[in-house]
Amino acid sequence: MERETADQLESLHPEAFGWALHCCAGDHSRAEDVMQNAYLKLASDRLKFAASSSFKTWWFGVIRLTAHEEFRRLRYRESLLGKLLLQLSGDSHDPRPSPSRQVELDEQTLQLRACLSQLPARQAEVLHLVFYQDLSISEAAAIMKVSIGSVRQHYERGKARMRSLLQPNTDHES
Repeated sequence: MERETADQLESLHPEAFGWALHCCAGDHSRAEDVMQNAYLKLASDRLKFAASSSFKTWWFGVIRLTAHEEFRRLRYRESLLGKLLLQLSGDSHDPRPSPSRQVELDEQTLQLRACLSQLPARQAEVLHLVFYQDLSISEAAAIMKVSIGSVRQHYERGKARMRSLLQPNTDHES
């Protein structure tokens, strides 16, 4: 791996981990696995940055795809066939993190996270990329592998829905 690439990865790591955490629905253990697997892909020369977008955009796309691969693997392990194969192989490892690994969040973060979870997945992804990762809409489109028009629509609808969810409820029940 080139020194320049290593320096870029090091400077992006905190933001990249935040993106991995989002892609893994807040599961720190899975996000750590995703980051490790993404780094392994890069170190084993299975990936090459082609410079058709910014390095950050490319790296976040790698993380997103790696998270989807991990999710599929996790679903397989949880399936009946997966459980049967695990029993036959004698491996009974539970892929879920222990409760002690869960992160405690403050009240505002919990409220934002609850509102984000009520959004459709695409809307939540684009809002996370634009607001938390400080990416442009076109960079978010490249990471999500959808058209810029589609991302703009998800972005606008997501913002409108978040506004309505975060509005204080004016109807008080007596």
